[in-house]
Amino acid sequence: MGEVQSQKHFVLIHGSVAGAWIWYKIKPRLEEAGHRVTALDMAASGVNTKIIQEVRTFDQYNEPLMEFMAKLPENEKVVLVGHSLGGLNLAFAMEKFPEKISLAIFLTAILPDAVHQPSYMLEKGSSNPLFAVNSLKGWTLSSDRLI
Repeated sequence: MGEVQSQKHFVLIHGSVAGAWIWYKIKPRLEEAGHRVTALDMAASGVNTKIIQEVRTFDQYNEPLMEFMAKLPENEKVVLVGHSLGGLNLAFAMEKFPEKISLAIFLTAILPDAVHQPSYMLEKGSSNPLFAVNSLKGWTLSSDRLI
């Protein structure tokens, strides 16, 4: 009897100052193993056509992932993989689309705690000089809150 392998759909999210290209070694290996793979460019990253000056909020930066998740069929679940800042992207997607995610992998990534909403990382982290999200100063969470 042969072993049955179930195909997964991996969605790969890059970290800051990067793009989908960072997955150039991982993507083909997952595909060779029979999985579907989508590597997304966040706003103003990789080949995404937005310019950085147009991206004023984390929500705007995260639009490509949120739009992708919203368009997934109801019965499809994905494996999200986020590297570095991509972990925060995953946390926001997990909060909004828990029914569409079978697993989230935080690969040396920002990992919010289980007590607060993901936006807490942006609100409180920006005041801590040791925290990596501090580099996001000037971004807003929404139109009324500036980090």
